[in-house]
Amino acid sequence: MRVPLTMLVLCGLGTSVSSAQDVGPSSGAIMPVGGALRDTTIWRRFIDLAGGIDVPFVVIPTAGGAEAYDQYWAGARTLKMLGATDVVVVHTYDRDEADTDRFAAPVRRARGVWFGGGRQWRLADSYLDTKVHEALWNVLERGGVIAGSSAGATILGSYLARGDTRTNTVMMGDHEVGLGFLRNVAIDQHLLKRNRQFDMIEIIEARPELLGLGLDENTALVIRGDTAEVLGATYVAVYDAQRQIDSGGLFYFLAPGDRLNLSTREAFRPGRTMNKLERVEKRRWP
Repeated sequence: MRVPLTMLVLCGLGTSVSSAQDVGPSSGAIMPVGGALRDTTIWRRFIDLAGGIDVPFVVIPTAGGAEAYDQYWAGARTLKMLGATDVVVVHTYDRDEADTDRFAAPVRRARGVWFGGGRQWRLADSYLDTKVHEALWNVLERGGVIAGSSAGATILGSYLARGDTRTNTVMMGDHEVGLGFLRNVAIDQHLLKRNRQFDMIEIIEARPELLGLGLDENTALVIRGDTAEVLGATYVAVYDAQRQIDSGGLFYFLAPGDRLNLSTREAFRPGRTMNKLERVEKRRWP
């Protein structure tokens, strides 16, 4: 019997990918985006991390909830507009179909996978613990990149924030398990644009082992191993119940170019070290 990948991720057992994982991927890259993506620099970084415009790409729009998607979905069009030559749209709401070799085949050959926005629980229902999920781990093993915007960002963590099927305002809902490419991490999106900067506190107070990451719109994290770099327009919030900052707060902001060690939970700015336990620069929200 195949052991569910969620158990491998949460327990650190089984495949070489999950057992070698600390927080970020042991190979390849993860790239969550905070939604409303307009900056082509972020798209181009995704393409570069995958290996260039001629490698195979897969886009997965399932979170959007439409009845059907074809090869002209907006995410696929954007990649093609930027020069990508091999782009396949993969979509199903039937997890039995997602658990077949035939359906997972495009993901098995991909070097870059992009999850679109919508509701993250749809991605969990369709792909968690299926052959598509296994194939996604294989993308990372080959040194590829898995990215997603909005709901497509949240699904990349191990804890599924806003996973409730009734409404996206419930932080800890009826779906709490993500695809687990970032271990012990919960990801939120549309952070400042939708005034969500305090919402993640509920999760990290209830689950203090988790690291919370909140991404504003048009902003991304590029994660290789345990190093995360902020890319894009505005800010990423870091939430850590285990190690409060000097003011006693549970979160702080990183700007484009700043970096975070996901394992030690220490933040850095180019040219100097920033120890968030003793001296974190207080930022005003844009």
